[in-house]
Amino acid sequence: MAEGLSGIEKLKGRLGVDWLAREYQIERGMIERFTRAVGDANPRWQEGMVAPPAFILSIGFEHFVDGLMSLAPFKTVLMGNTEIECYQPVGAGDVITVVFKIGSLREREGSMGNMAFMTFDSSYKNQEKKLVAKCRQMIIGY
Repeated sequence: MAEGLSGIEKLKGRLGVDWLAREYQIERGMIERFTRAVGDANPRWQEGMVAPPAFILSIGFEHFVDGLMSLAPFKTVLMGNTEIECYQPVGAGDVITVVFKIGSLREREGSMGNMAFMTFDSSYKNQEKKLVAKCRQMIIGY
């Protein structure tokens, strides 16, 4: 197995298990910076009180990737696809709890060596424990 995939068995051991639950306090400045960064000029987001739906994807992802890399230090991690379902708006003052779960993992030999295709699911709940969004993403590591 390639050096970058030495932790693949550890990742397999986390299949289907809730992982890395964290709380994030949503601040107005976070929403404003995200809106500017993606160039979304919709007046609804400009005040920074309500976040655009895609904002949810920025919450907690870096911690998930850090945790992933601590188990299997891939040389490169690429995003495959993203599916998101939004149920409630996220706004300034919300506290969002994110939980990640590795849904599937498969290995494949590629032109650059062994690769791991991982699908992970994330759920986002607000301070009232209401489901705000669910997301499914694929990461390709090698």
